[in-house]
Amino acid sequence: MIYTLQTGPLSVNTYIVTLSGSSSNCPAFIVDPAACPYSGDSNSIVDFLRKKSLSPVALVLTHGHFDHVSGLGLIKAAWPQVPVLIHQNDKDFIGSESAKLQTLCLEQIAFDDFTPFVSSLPEPTSFLEDSTYFLEGWQTIHTPGHTPGSVCLYCPKEGLLISGDTIFYQSWGRTDLLLGSESEIQSSLAKIYKSLPPQTKVFPGHGKTGFLLSENF
Repeated sequence: MIYTLQTGPLSVNTYIVTLSGSSSNCPAFIVDPAACPYSGDSNSIVDFLRKKSLSPVALVLTHGHFDHVSGLGLIKAAWPQVPVLIHQNDKDFIGSESAKLQTLCLEQIAFDDFTPFVSSLPEPTSFLEDSTYFLEGWQTIHTPGHTPGSVCLYCPKEGLLISGDTIFYQSWGRTDLLLGSESEIQSSLAKIYKSLPPQTKVFPGHGKTGFLLSENF
């Protein structure tokens, strides 16, 4: 099951994905936690997990942009042992030196006020690799373009794709920010549309969720 919470200053679709287990303390991984004091929703993810009796087993990042990672510290404070997974090409967006790269991105959109909320973020625990499975039934697809380390998360058995900011409903992610590449994202989109079934349900980083991949053809 995928739960969706809209969190952070840009209403990121934060996904909480349950894995097999009992109804009590069911394991789940969290995708792109964005809740933070700036947006007034600091406790939203932690409270939701506790209300549903879900046990977090991983924090998985589709990419490193500020609006997708600002809640990392709050989750780690509640569950210090939960690992943080990100593609190696985006690793500098998080960790103790995160403010350096995040500030460069924030300056591009005149949002410097947000820098304190993405400074000294938790370090990555391990790295997502293309075509490998990171958790029960979930596969990493490296889709550079929005950022060099952007990934989509694919569950072949359930026909689900968590696309981050690579694919939106009848659109795709912007590439005009630092380290973005329009040619790379077009290659990534072609890769997804060619290799995945058209009936795949897509859950993007913003906006409409649960649409069919075929609706973007």
